[in-house]
Amino acid sequence: MINKLLGKAVMTLAGRDDFAIPKHDSPLFEGVDWDNLPRHVAVIMDGNGRWANAQGQVRTVGHSAGAKVLKNILKTAIGLNLEALTVYAFSTENWTRPAAEVKFLMNLIYGYLKQELQEMHEDNVRIHFIGDIAGLPDYLQEEIREAEELMKNNTGIKFNVATNYGGQDEMIRAIQKIAVSVQNGEITPADIQKELIEDSLDTCGNPPVDLLIRTGGDHRLSNFLLWQVAYAEFYSADVPWPVFSPKCFVEAIKEFNNRDRRFGGLNDDKK
Repeated sequence: MINKLLGKAVMTLAGRDDFAIPKHDSPLFEGVDWDNLPRHVAVIMDGNGRWANAQGQVRTVGHSAGAKVLKNILKTAIGLNLEALTVYAFSTENWTRPAAEVKFLMNLIYGYLKQELQEMHEDNVRIHFIGDIAGLPDYLQEEIREAEELMKNNTGIKFNVATNYGGQDEMIRAIQKIAVSVQNGEITPADIQKELIEDSLDTCGNPPVDLLIRTGGDHRLSNFLLWQVAYAEFYSADVPWPVFSPKCFVEAIKEFNNRDRRFGGLNDDKK
């Protein structure tokens, strides 16, 4: 039954070119400032459907191509020794898309986990799904639980997959959680500080986002990590996600290397 559910979503993940984790001295990393890397990179993987349409293909072809790209970007992030990588896989607003496309995306995420689970584990990845996971199909929830359980003790990159995720929804759920604690007398309103809010978010345990990358040429947050990107550097890539290569990812990292981050203040040499 589950194979019928997956259909073409799993089949289109097959036959990918192998891409090994790049080593520190890889030509790919030439020019990278290793002393000034972001700890946490977030990516809005945009442009799949538009890319497919431009190729004369249906939108789902773009989603499949995007899934293939994700594996290479994750391995590149591992090679850069990033602490965390968070990707926007499916938003709370994406349910408004045609039912066939939504079903395909659910199956694609399932198929990605099924196929990549062991390799991610061997790469020491700690996968975590953020968002309202209870709203996902049962078969996908089960696969998510298995993946997180398998990799929970790994010590490598934190790979957060935002699925049925919305920044406003995350904040509402965090506020509700805190309100219950206040109601139960566990904390007082005065205890509600920045640290408590961050501990109540889906990304608890992750550093703030340092670099936010959006592919596809658009310049908006689209309800993604609204709290976490408060002082993130923004990088907009004109290319759609299916053609966003490891080289493109490294270019974004090198752009970050050159940013002047002041966090609302002034650097010492400009005071």
